[in-house]
Amino acid sequence: MTPAVLDRRKVLSQIFPNPDDYLFVTGLAGSARDTAGLTKDGTNLFTMAGAMGAATSMGLGVAMSAPNKKVVVVTGDGELLMNIGSLATVATIAPANFSIVCIDNGCHGETGGQTGHTSNKTNLKMMAEGAGFSSTLLIESEAELAQGVSFLNEAPGPRFVHLRVIDGAPTVFKRNMDLAECRIRFRSAF
Repeated sequence: MTPAVLDRRKVLSQIFPNPDDYLFVTGLAGSARDTAGLTKDGTNLFTMAGAMGAATSMGLGVAMSAPNKKVVVVTGDGELLMNIGSLATVATIAPANFSIVCIDNGCHGETGGQTGHTSNKTNLKMMAEGAGFSSTLLIESEAELAQGVSFLNEAPGPRFVHLRVIDGAPTVFKRNMDLAECRIRFRSAF
């Protein structure tokens, strides 16, 4: 694997130039803050605070219940690995309106920055392919980010985007942490 060069705080805005076109479900703090910064904590964002490993399953449920909306899970490598079997379920159900974007910094930022499996041999794109995803994309450089836009809009769903980023702080953004209010707000985005 080549060393990561992308800054996580800049990648989402480049692959989602029109974030209002999507419903977003995110994993824990880092991906949640990055996506909150992208959407300005909009009504189209639901974050999975404290439910590590649940973002993909929750996003799948949203995609199934809102088939006319584009649904994206933004998650981290550690969070995705906590429930890696969810990739097989997504591939089996195969909702055309569903994408997963994994921000892979190769460490567990939530628990102190310990080295993660993807820093060694684990390849999440290959795991998605093995689960049955027909549309996968690895983005490791600035030049590849533009390809992400067309991939998310044109590739058959479900789609898996593996974004390899440098280890660094997520977007600085203060989210609304009233989960009941956020749930109601998100439901209105349907």
